[in-house]
Amino acid sequence: MGHVNHTFSNDFILLGLFSSSQTCLIFFSFIVIIFSTAVTENAIMILLIHRESRLHTPMYFLLSHLSFMDILHISNIVPKMITDFLSGNRAISFAGCGFQIFLSLTLSGGECLLLAAMSYDRYVAICHPLRYPILMDDYVSILMAGGSWLIATVNSIVHTVYTLHLPFCGSRAIDHFFCDVSAMLVLSCVDTTHYERGVYVSSIIFLLVPFSLIFASYVQILLTVLQMKSSEAWKKSFSTCFFHMIVVIMYYGPFIFTYMRPKMYHTPGQDKFLAIFYTILTPSFNPIIYSFRNKDVLEALKNMIKSNFLHKNNRKSA
Repeated sequence: MGHVNHTFSNDFILLGLFSSSQTCLIFFSFIVIIFSTAVTENAIMILLIHRESRLHTPMYFLLSHLSFMDILHISNIVPKMITDFLSGNRAISFAGCGFQIFLSLTLSGGECLLLAAMSYDRYVAICHPLRYPILMDDYVSILMAGGSWLIATVNSIVHTVYTLHLPFCGSRAIDHFFCDVSAMLVLSCVDTTHYERGVYVSSIIFLLVPFSLIFASYVQILLTVLQMKSSEAWKKSFSTCFFHMIVVIMYYGPFIFTYMRPKMYHTPGQDKFLAIFYTILTPSFNPIIYSFRNKDVLEALKNMIKSNFLHKNNRKSA
């Protein structure tokens, strides 16, 4: 009856990941811990890049945007999940759902493009080190970051406006833990075949093209490293590329599998499980893989902790 009542209002119902049973408390606690960890890690990363002059390089500039996107992305989804679980009220307003769609598409699309830009940065740094100051100057890095935000925002506006203008004649119960376009298309009472083709084209632009560029960049990096005589440099570069590709596959893989398969093969359970990777898990892994394994970042973190500790001691002594 709860679903029927909401059918005649503008609210949607997010069925979510959790039921109200005790068995979900462990999984719920795990999500809360992941959310807190992701926000903390990415906030520290942004602060370090802002404070430490040695991190004022194109690579860390792009990383700061990645961290900011990750904070916004996970904060756009998980707090609502937590609130719904604790309150038992899974309703989300029409405007709230539209905002969640817009922000989710903007951040996921922007991150896809930004990861490709970061792989290009590493390719130039390793394969063309002498030309790096020219090929990756401040203007180019700003253009890459700004372009990622702008292109993703335009794409998000188009899809958000179209989705919200669909007529929803029956149930407004979205079988997902956030307002996802593919989950909402199921609720529409009109044929969305033409629009789904547009989604497929967007998926090629934001998923297949960047993923192909990232893969090609890391192949070139590995080929360059293999020609080096230093075994230490080879091991370090191979380790870096290996961990980067794991994160890339974790992020792009579920996206590609979700948005580029025929609609008939979609199941809500699969889509929700895959969405966990790019909405919740990846934001917590990105700082560790891209930043905290780096000596410069660790040194900057030590310096920040020492300076804060000395500052507190000086205040106490005064």
